[in-house]
Amino acid sequence: MGNGFADNAAGFRGGRTAFRPIDLFDTSRQRVGTGGQCDLPTSSPDPRISAKIWSRMDRGTRMAWMAAREAMAMAGLSGGAMPMMIGTSAAAMPLGEDYFKQAVATPYRRRGQFLRVETYQPQQQMVGLAERLGIRGPLRIISNACASGANAIGHAFHLVRSGKAERVLAGGYDALCQLVFAGFDTLQALSPSGIPRPFDAARDGLALGEGAGFVVVESLAAAKARGARVIAEILAYGAATDIHHLTQPHPAGDAALKTMVAACEMAGLSPTEIDYINSHGTGTPLNDVAEGQAIQRWAGDDVSSIKVSSTKSSIGHLLGGAGSVESVICLMALEGQWLPASLNIRELDPVCTFDLVREPREAVVRSVLTNSFGFGGANATLIFRKEDAR
Repeated sequence: MGNGFADNAAGFRGGRTAFRPIDLFDTSRQRVGTGGQCDLPTSSPDPRISAKIWSRMDRGTRMAWMAAREAMAMAGLSGGAMPMMIGTSAAAMPLGEDYFKQAVATPYRRRGQFLRVETYQPQQQMVGLAERLGIRGPLRIISNACASGANAIGHAFHLVRSGKAERVLAGGYDALCQLVFAGFDTLQALSPSGIPRPFDAARDGLALGEGAGFVVVESLAAAKARGARVIAEILAYGAATDIHHLTQPHPAGDAALKTMVAACEMAGLSPTEIDYINSHGTGTPLNDVAEGQAIQRWAGDDVSSIKVSSTKSSIGHLLGGAGSVESVICLMALEGQWLPASLNIRELDPVCTFDLVREPREAVVRSVLTNSFGFGGANATLIFRKEDAR
């Protein structure tokens, strides 16, 4: 949708989509050639980051730096001592691809290979990110498939809630790369049309995207003491593991139900007090039914009043960055008092006994819930509330 909170909020509020032909790598041998590709600066947008440093940052780290820098600026922070919680799945995979391509093409040519080995490691990239942001403190990287970004924010929430940290920079990111794209295509998980239709009766797969989303999670006392603008309060975090299958969710959404119930119990909210659900909603045949059944079981007789949408219909699946970006979309909805839409729907799947938001709408939004589910059975749910909705 663009670079920054305002551009993206305008895009979701306007019902835009961000799919286009991918030109980062060759897709001619894949069934699909489109995705949610971002437009990034070709050179360093900050004079404090030299051209040399920018060139050593992989695409995902560049997005993470831009999002983290904006989060810090919006929070009124310029660095300092705080932990960082980062979620990612593919991390600096493009650097690994570059290493492999050179090793195959010219096996005895070593130029640049040792640097690629070093910077391919996500902790190396994130340590550099912390240095460029002026942050000092513990760094944790969570790689829990497509729940990674949500898990990172959830762990930051626990750190602050337990009093172990006053504030934490948390978020997630992933960039498009050829290996991951080809892998999902081999699994036949990608929509042949390139356009995902979450909760459509004839949905045929997901679309991959890329992006980064970061937040500053801070105790309310600390935020008020320094006069920070508070967008929302994190009320709860639920996590559960589904060991049903390596890539398929439990058909009835057992683990998804557990995370939603656990989060609501922690928040002290009933389903009817949740004004909006940002669903995981990938657009694959199995995922949407499993999540839909979990929502039905969670809401019970009140399911028809539950408002749900999948913003992956607009930007694609961001893998390790999905949970954090979708959390930020929830913050946009809370701040602007509107609901983003599930786009591209032709015929509703019968599982949609809830209110599927099919076009952006103005609404009173006080409490929102976001789901993130990943391969291997990683499931996470976060609940946010508008800070003045007490």
